[in-house]
Amino acid sequence: MGIDPSEKEDCLGFVAAIRARWAGFLARPDLQRVVRNIAWLLLDRLVRLGGGLLIGIWLARYLGPAGYGVYAYVIALSLIFGIVATLGLDQIVVRELVRNPAAAPQILGSAAGLRLLGGIAAWALLPAAVILLRPGDTAAVQLAFWIGITAPLQALTVIDLWFQARVASRNTVVARNIAFGLTAGLKIWLIVNSAPLPVFGIAVAAEGVLGALFLWLAYRRSGEFVARWRVQHSRLRQLLSDSWPLIFSGLLITLYLRIDQVMLAQMVDDRALGIYSAAVRLSEALPLIPAAIISSIYPSVVAARERSEELFLARLQQLYGLVAALGYAMALPIIPLAPWLIEFLLGPEYVEAAPALIVLSWAALFSALGLARSTYLNSENLARLHVLTVALGCGLNIGLNWLLIPRWGGYGAAWASLFAYWMAAHGSCYLIPALRPAGAMLTRALLRPKFW
Repeated sequence: MGIDPSEKEDCLGFVAAIRARWAGFLARPDLQRVVRNIAWLLLDRLVRLGGGLLIGIWLARYLGPAGYGVYAYVIALSLIFGIVATLGLDQIVVRELVRNPAAAPQILGSAAGLRLLGGIAAWALLPAAVILLRPGDTAAVQLAFWIGITAPLQALTVIDLWFQARVASRNTVVARNIAFGLTAGLKIWLIVNSAPLPVFGIAVAAEGVLGALFLWLAYRRSGEFVARWRVQHSRLRQLLSDSWPLIFSGLLITLYLRIDQVMLAQMVDDRALGIYSAAVRLSEALPLIPAAIISSIYPSVVAARERSEELFLARLQQLYGLVAALGYAMALPIIPLAPWLIEFLLGPEYVEAAPALIVLSWAALFSALGLARSTYLNSENLARLHVLTVALGCGLNIGLNWLLIPRWGGYGAAWASLFAYWMAAHGSCYLIPALRPAGAMLTRALLRPKFW
C-alpha cells in the first residue's frame, strides 16, 4: 500500500515548518548566549563530577567506612556553617546585577564585605563545634580547622555571580577547573603516599585558595578590578533585607541536606556514616546537570518577568518540565544498577549503601525541582517563603531521622531525606496559599514533563 502524495507533502511541509521554527529560535542572540553558557556549565559539572567522583571513590576506599565517616562528618558541619559565609546572597546579587549593571562595583563590594565577615565567623565556629560534639577527636578538629579556611574566601566568589549575571560562565568554569585539577592531583599524591586524615583538609583549603585566585585573575582579564569595589551602607542594608530569608532558609536547607549525616554519626557510628555518605556522594551527582541549566536560564527568567506575566509563566513551566524529565532519566536506571554500581566503584565494604542510593536518587529529583522553584520565588520577590517551605522540610527530616535511624540506620536516613525533599519542594506548595499556583505547575511537570 503506497503513501498518498498529498499526505507525504503535508508531512514534509510539517517537518520543514518545524525546522524553520527551530532555526529561527536558535538564531536569537540571547538564546545563543544561554546555550553557550549551559554548555560551559555542563562541561564544568561533567569535569568536576567525573573527577570528584573518582577522587571521592578513591578516598573512600583508602580511608575505609570509618575514616570516610569522620571526613564526611566534618564536611557536613562545614557546609552547615558555610551558610554563615555565603549569607544566601547568590540569586539576590545576580538579580541586582541584571537589573542595575551600572551599580556593579557597589553591589559586588557590599556583597563581598558581608561574605568576608560571615566567613571569618564560620571559620571560628567550625572547629569549636567539632570540639563540642566530638571531644578528644584531634584528627577531626584538625580537619575542621583546615577546611574552615575556605569560608572567608567566599568573599571573592561574588565574581562568579558577576559572570552569571552576564551569562558568561566560561571564565568561572576555567578558573574553578584549573584549581580543581591541581588539587585533585594533590589528593591523589596524598592517597598514594598514605597521608593521615587531617592532611586532606589542607587539600580542601588549597582548592578554595586557588579557586579564589583564578577567579580574581579571570575578573581582571575581563577588564574589571576588585579595587573599584565599594562597600555602600545603603546597599548593605538592601542586600541583608532581601537575603535574610535566604540566609535562614539556606541554613535550614543545609540542615535538612546534612543533618542526617551528623545525626547518623552521633546516633550510630562513623562506619554507618561512611557507608551512607558514599551513597550520598554518588546521588549528589544527579542534580548537577539540572543545576547548571537552572543557573543559566535564571537571568532570562528574570528578564521575562519584566516583559510579560504570560512569557514568565511559560518559561517557568518549561523549566520545571525539563528538570522533571532529567530527574526521571537519572533516577530510573539507578534502581537495577545500584548494587552493581556500589560494589564496582567502592568495593564490597560499601555494598550496604545500595538501597540508600536508590532512595536518594529519587530525593535528587525533588531537590532539583526545589532549586527550579526558587527562580519563581526570587523573581517574584517571595524569598521569605523559602523559610516556610524549608522549615517544613527540615522539621520533617529531623523528626523522621530521629525515628528511622535507630531502626534502619542509613537506609532510614535516606527515606527521611526523600520525604523531606518532597515536602520542601512540592508538598509545601499546597500548605501555603501563595505557592499553590507553583505547586500546580510542579505537579504538571511531574505528571507530564514537557519542556518544548
